[in-house]
Amino acid sequence: MPKRQKPVAKKHKFVKDGIFFAELNGFLGKELAKDGYGGCEVRVTPTRTEVIIRATKTTAVVGPKGRRIQELTSLVQKRFNFEKGKIVLFAQMVKNRGLSALAQAEAVRYRLFEGLSVRRAAYSVLKFIMERGAQGCEVIVSGKLRGQRAKSMKFRDGWMIHAGEATNQYIDEAVKHVHLRQGVIGIKVRIMLPHDPDGTSGGPTKEIPDKIKVKEPKDVDPLLFAQEEFAQQQQRAYQPYQRYQQAPSAQQVQGGQFDQAPPEAAGFGAPQRPYEQQAPPEQFDQMPPSGAPQEQYPEDVEQAPYEEQFQPAPQYGQEYQQPFSQYDPNAPY
Repeated sequence: MPKRQKPVAKKHKFVKDGIFFAELNGFLGKELAKDGYGGCEVRVTPTRTEVIIRATKTTAVVGPKGRRIQELTSLVQKRFNFEKGKIVLFAQMVKNRGLSALAQAEAVRYRLFEGLSVRRAAYSVLKFIMERGAQGCEVIVSGKLRGQRAKSMKFRDGWMIHAGEATNQYIDEAVKHVHLRQGVIGIKVRIMLPHDPDGTSGGPTKEIPDKIKVKEPKDVDPLLFAQEEFAQQQQRAYQPYQRYQQAPSAQQVQGGQFDQAPPEAAGFGAPQRPYEQQAPPEQFDQMPPSGAPQEQYPEDVEQAPYEEQFQPAPQYGQEYQQPFSQYDPNAPY
């Protein structure tokens, strides 16, 4: 009769799962480094535990007649005390090798092992990543690159985000170490994945939150659009002068043409300036022609000056205004 397992607290279970994944990832990374190892995924089902290995060379991971994948399964089973058949390993091809940070970090590592300079190795990887459709990438190489003094060299291209929830889906990061004769050199690769709504290239299907979409303009007749714009401009230009409209005269108010005099006629509105005041049409009918002789007026009647004689009658609220001829532009009004 099998032994009954003791219940495990949730905190201990999460810690145990994290330690299992970290150790398994490190073991597979060392064993499958030459085969383009690109990470793994652990799926727990009620009957067994499935480990999906992502690599660029799946045939090398599986081996002839599945011999190598069986060896890896037995090693993992013995190390983590799994029963036979309770853990299964699968190999999956990486969709886009240029968007795998682990594969590209391993590529930089092998280039440095071959004796290639740091600058040439980093730039060749940057070019390969950007050609595969990445939005941005960054390669950091630190250690004793030249001489005994350790330093860090950064190589960047494209666009990269560094904060926010979107970094969990859009940023793929990997770290590798190279043990050379002069010391240990660290390699860090960060790749900004492209948006992939169909899920074909390996990028995130969820769109980045702060992306701005520019909509296409509507098909509008340019002549009709110009006419509408001109009409709107004319209407806007006419609005400031509507409050200076001519107020009705006293005869029009008393004759019943207006039920109630507007505020301008009662003297509450903005008074008109003298040079904006217009005389009613009936006032101009009484004016003599320009060449009329002075003898037609009686001599015994004292006449007012010509400017005041034909000045229009003042309207409501405008009795204080002076005739146009007596208006002094220099006066402090």
